[in-house]
Order: sequence, then C-alpha cells, then structure tokens
Amino acid sequence: MPDTTHAPSITLQLQGLSCASCVQRVERKLSKVAGVHQVAVNLASQQAEIELASVDAGTAALLTEAVSQAGFETVVHRMPGHVEGLSCASCVQRAESALAKLPGVLRVSVNLASGDAEVESAWPLAPSEVAQAVSARGFQWTATPIPGQASPGAGADAAGDAESRLRPPGLLILGTLLTLPLVLPMLAMPLGLSWMLPASWQLALALPVQVLLGARFYRGAWRTLSHGGANMDVLVAMGTTAAFALSLWQGWQAMGHEGHEPHLYFESAAVILVLVQWGKFLEARAKAASLSALRALERLQPDTAQRWDSGTQRYDTVPVAQLQPGDRIQIGAGQRIPADSMVLEGQSESDESLLTGESLPVTKAPGDTLTGGAINGSGLLVAEVVRTGTESTLARIVRLVSHAQTAKAPIQAQVDRVAGVFVPVVLVIALLTWAGHGLFGAAWGLGWEDGLLRAVAVLVMACPCALGLATPAAIIVSMGVAARHGLLVRDAQALEWAGQLKVGAFDKTGTLTEGRPRLVSLELPSPAAGGHQSLLAIASALQAGSSHPLAKAVREASPTSQEAEPKVSGLSTSPGRGVEGEVAGQRWRLGSHAWSEASLDRPDWQAGLPGTDPLCTYAWLLAQAADGHWQLMARLGFRDEIKPTAKATVDALKALGVQSWLLSGDRLEVVEHWGRALGISHIQGEVLPEHKADALAQARAGLSPDEKLGMVGDGLNDAPALAQADVGFAMGQGADVARETAAITLLRGDPLQVPLAIELARATRQRIRQNLFWAFAYNGLGIPLAALGGLSPVVAGAAMALSSVSVLANALRLQRWRPSAPTR
Repeated sequence: MPDTTHAPSITLQLQGLSCASCVQRVERKLSKVAGVHQVAVNLASQQAEIELASVDAGTAALLTEAVSQAGFETVVHRMPGHVEGLSCASCVQRAESALAKLPGVLRVSVNLASGDAEVESAWPLAPSEVAQAVSARGFQWTATPIPGQASPGAGADAAGDAESRLRPPGLLILGTLLTLPLVLPMLAMPLGLSWMLPASWQLALALPVQVLLGARFYRGAWRTLSHGGANMDVLVAMGTTAAFALSLWQGWQAMGHEGHEPHLYFESAAVILVLVQWGKFLEARAKAASLSALRALERLQPDTAQRWDSGTQRYDTVPVAQLQPGDRIQIGAGQRIPADSMVLEGQSESDESLLTGESLPVTKAPGDTLTGGAINGSGLLVAEVVRTGTESTLARIVRLVSHAQTAKAPIQAQVDRVAGVFVPVVLVIALLTWAGHGLFGAAWGLGWEDGLLRAVAVLVMACPCALGLATPAAIIVSMGVAARHGLLVRDAQALEWAGQLKVGAFDKTGTLTEGRPRLVSLELPSPAAGGHQSLLAIASALQAGSSHPLAKAVREASPTSQEAEPKVSGLSTSPGRGVEGEVAGQRWRLGSHAWSEASLDRPDWQAGLPGTDPLCTYAWLLAQAADGHWQLMARLGFRDEIKPTAKATVDALKALGVQSWLLSGDRLEVVEHWGRALGISHIQGEVLPEHKADALAQARAGLSPDEKLGMVGDGLNDAPALAQADVGFAMGQGADVARETAAITLLRGDPLQVPLAIELARATRQRIRQNLFWAFAYNGLGIPLAALGGLSPVVAGAAMALSSVSVLANALRLQRWRPSAPTR
C-alpha cells in the first residue's frame, strides 16, 4: 500500500453526534479550517481524526470553533497541577504564557497564592510536555490527579461516562413508568376491555414525557436546524410533536361535546420517545463494549514506579509520568512494568499477552528489553528506562489502535453520500404522505388526520443512525480484536484490503526464519590469505553499528573485544550488497555473492574453497591489493533456523486462496531449498532491495483490480517493498522504518499472524455488509410501509430503536471471533 504523508494528526473527542448526518456536518465544517488536509469523524467513538499541515497554539481554538459552528461540542481535557517557584504576578504571567503556547491548549489558569494551576486542552497533553514548557521558564510542574480519576489518561473517557453507565438513567425509568398507563389500555383492547383513560389523565401522563425525555431531541433539533442541517433529532422531534399537538387539538375540539370520545395519540408520542431513548441507552452500552479493547490497553499503564534515588541510595515510589530515559527502576514479582526498559540485573519472565497476544511468558535476562504494561513474572528485575510517555511501545499501540478505530473504510464513503441526503428525503416523503392523504385519500376513507399519523410513522421509522454505525462499529470492534491478537492495523483501508489479498510475498531472513543466524564456518581460499582470528576481527569491525542479522552473528562470533578490534575509516554501506571500509590503509569489502563476483571479475574467483552447503547463507570478505584489484580473503557461512510456524503459515494462506511468494536477497540455492520445503512455488533469490518492487509488479500483473497484493518483511531493506505493496506486514521486532512503512505490524513476529489478519479482515467485511444490508432494509422496507399505513407510529418507533441496536449487536459478535488457523 502506498505510504501516506506524515502530516500532523490530532484527535478530538466530540459530544452530541446522533446520526450519519451529524458526522457529515462536522466533517464539512472541520474541512474548511485552514491547514486541514483530511477529516474522519467516527459516529461510534464520537471522535474526529484530523490531519493538518501544521499544529500551533491557535489550532485548537479554530477546530473547536468549527465543531461549535456545526452545532456540537468538543470535550475539554483538564490537567490540574502545581507550579513551584512562583514569586510575583510576573511569574504567573510567564508560566501561563509558556503553557498557553502548547499546541492544543484552550485555557490556562495559575494561582499565585497556592501555586495551583489548571490547563484545559482540546486533546490530551503529555505530562512531560507540560513539565518541559514550565521548566523552560524556570519553574517546576507537578501533575495532580483529578478527583475521582484514577490516572491522567482516564480523563478522555469522561465524555462517554454518562452514556456508557450500566444502569439506565432515572429520567428514562420515570418516563417508562409514566408511559405504561397509556400503553396498557391499548394492549387490553383486543381482549374486549375498555380501560382508556380520560383525556386529562392522558395529557397529565404524556406531558412530562414529552417535555423531559423530548428535551434532548428538541435541543438537538434546534442546534442542527440553527446551523442549517437536519438529523435524526429533527425527525423524532417533528414526529412526536405532531402526534402530541394533534392529540391536544382533538381533545380541545371534543370539549363541551358530552359522550364524544376524541381520537388521542398521546401514547404514540410518549412511547416513541421512551423506545428511542431506550434504544439510545442500549446503543451507548454497545458502543462502550466496542471500545473495551482500547480501554483495556490504556489501563495497562501502572500509576507508580520504584525509581532509584542516588541521593538517598534507595528506591522511591514515584508517579510513572515522572520517569525519564536513563532512570534506574526496580520491578517486583507480579508487578506491571512501568516503562519500556532494558534489564540490568536479575532474571524473570514477562507476560506480554495483553500487548502482543503471545500466550507464553517470555524469558528476560540482562540485556533484554522490557515492554511497559507487561507483567513481570517470579523474579526481581532492575532495569534502565529507555522510552517513556508518548514514545513508549504501549502509547504507540494505543495511538495506532485509536487512529485505526477512527479511520473510515473506503466503503463508508458510499454510505456517507446516502446519509448526506437521507434526512431531507425523509422529510419530503413525510410531507408528501400527509398531503397525499389529505388531498386524495377521501376515495379510500382517509383524511388529513390519517395522513398526519402516517407522516409521523415515516419520520420516526427513518433511522440514519443505523447507516452511520454500520461500518464504524464493525471497524472499532475489529481493531480491538486485532490488538488482542497482536496485530496493529494502521487504518480501516488496510483492514479492508487485507481481506482481498490474493498474493502474499515474504522476505526470508527474520520473516520466515528466526532472524538469528549463527556463523558456522570461515573458509579460506589458501593459507596465505591470513589467520582466522585476524580476518574475523576485520569482518566484525566492518559490521560495527550494523543491525543486520548477519552482522550481529559476526560480532557475536568474533573473539576480539570491540575495543581491540581494528579501527575502520571511510565505512560505507551498499544496500543489499554489503559494506566497505578501510583498515590500516587497506580497503576491505564484506558482501554478497553478486557483489563479490562483480568485484573480482573472473570465473574462478572462488578457487580453493570447498563446495557450498544448501542450508547456509554466505558472505565473502575481499581485500584490495596495491594494484587496485580485489582479492578473496575468506568466505563466511551462516545458518538460520526456519520458524516453527512458517510451514503452517503457507498452508493456511493456501487454504484461504492466497498464493505465497518468496523474495530474498540470499543465494538462489538457499532460497529455493527453503521455498520448496515450505511448499512455496513462486521463488526468487538474490533479489536486491530496489528490485523487489519489480518482483511485486510482476506478481501484481496477474491480479484483478479487486485483488490485492501483500508483502511481509522485517528489515530496513524491506521498507520500499512494504510501501509498494497494497498491504505491507512488518514483524514487530523488525526495523523501525519497516514498522512505520507497513500497514499492519505483527507484534509477535509470527508469520502465522498474516493468515490470522486476513481471516479477521474477511470476517469484518462480512459484518459490515450484513450491517449495511440491515440498515438499508430497515429504511427501504419500513418507510414505504409507514407511508402506506402498514406501521403505526409506535411500531415504527420501536423498529427505529431496534435498527441501531441490532447493527451494533451484530458488530459486537466479532468479539467472539476466533481464527481457524492454529496459533501459539
């Protein structure tokens, strides 16, 4: 998949979105803000993901004002703290000025007397960022927790707290109790019982429901209409008001006419409001459940850590937010690891199942890395902090999952076009229904009153919510499931295209093999070439600083310490070929077969060396003679083990209808051996990094436009191919540039996660199609039925509430998804 631009991206938490029309209105307003490149608003998560040309101190105000102009609100994030070192009003001004310049800040307040401060922002700020801004002005910032909030990061959940509570609100319960006496007489009528309440009693019961439960829809409708839009709130408000007003009119007309029972529809208005509110309550619970995976990731971060204090010579308990790279920390048995770090002392196991999906504990010893949020096993560890805050692995995972949940799938664009005209079209249909019955219904015994009731049914039957939730609800749940299985998906498009893969191309080293080769031989063409130890030391010196697996193998095999190794100058790297440098005034090369053959330029350049082992990967060490010609000094042989799940991966892909290709820069003999062993028929060896794109183009040539191409790799050299593919998969332990380029990161580094991702993508696509079918079916069948009198307003309201809930319930079924392929 082509690489996206690295434009700054921020996420706003919104309030009040109720349907797809609301989403479109917010997107239009935000898109008009100067510097905004792209906007994606997610109805299910109530978030707006915005890509901008740049972010400065005024960006937040512009964005929140645009949201306000659309008729909605932005959640304000509060960060209270304490500023040390204030002595006068000028200090306060300097501190406030420093904080106000931070991108995202809306308001700053610093109290001189107490030193207390509060920062309000449009998106969450990193505590370290705030502390650094204050420190630059000569003060010290200490974050203080918000009362009732477990951690600074929990504030982002405050917006959805009222909707995601497990118990229904008291107002809804009250409305339900008031509505029951209006409904029960209707239910008794088929039994021949006449329990109809007097008009005054019906009004007394229905009025509080109309005012209290209807207030939410009236506010939403007014806000939307005043900004030139129309949404679900408008439909519900108009429909229930029409039924209530008609009942008032009929009741007033019947006054003074003894024995005349007017036709009242108070129960229709009340029941519609109660049912729709119950639907919204259940919808909110389902939304909260769909976001549970992300919330679980956020809760992995512990609140405190044991940090070594060199002054007191002991470990002190400090907030995790105060940790800095280089700090020495102690992690007890069973404790969560507070930050990404490297083990200095001790041995233990790390349970990373919630982060990577790896079910087995990973052994940790000095020199090994620890991931923040994982659980330490039975041993006591002392470690050095490597990354904290927004740069940590956990923060990156949360950020990617959150971004992916907010992003829109390509299919959503078609739904948005329908949603943009949905409410106006429904209003026109309702008006035509009312007018048609009044003007032409007399022939069938129908009149204006019948037309009004059927128009009300049309208004409350229409449900743009189901259309708006059909795709994002499935995407949100799917991204959470992916995270639980150790998959980091960049965006919804990557997930959609993963389900369409027909060809999956694999790199070999570190992807299908363990990526930990061992040096098993060092062969000389003649004894005159030099000593084994000296040549190995030169090879190790040439590889200093390289992260390539073969370079690590050479350095590990060299008996010479790094300090005693020969000094190398003029070191240069030729991607896919090797390295070259100068040692003691002589040029040396360590590289591939093709590079060495081209350098020596004679057919018998390997004379004196034994035959090659088909299981070994080789590198050739060359030295430049005084006459400028290159001479072969040694051949280094490496052996890497195939991953235990590599064969199962190829078999699983074959079962899914996906062809496997093997593209490697290794010797063709080695690549063919492992390719045949794994059951791969399309094999290309000795492929340079810049030529992998050509190989991918060859693979793509046989695909239709709807069939996609995937590439799986782990190294720096794989990045161009990962970007060239429709869907790039990067191994979690691979190079940073590979992970940044890929669309999907396999956190466990297990190739079997590739078919797992494809299965999940196909299951998600199936849920999206089912959701869209039901959303269109509800409206496509329900609206005509309501217009023709086939649905009463009460039944239409129930169907409308059920449509959103059923779409969300279907999406939540993905949480029970399990891969068919065996996983570790």
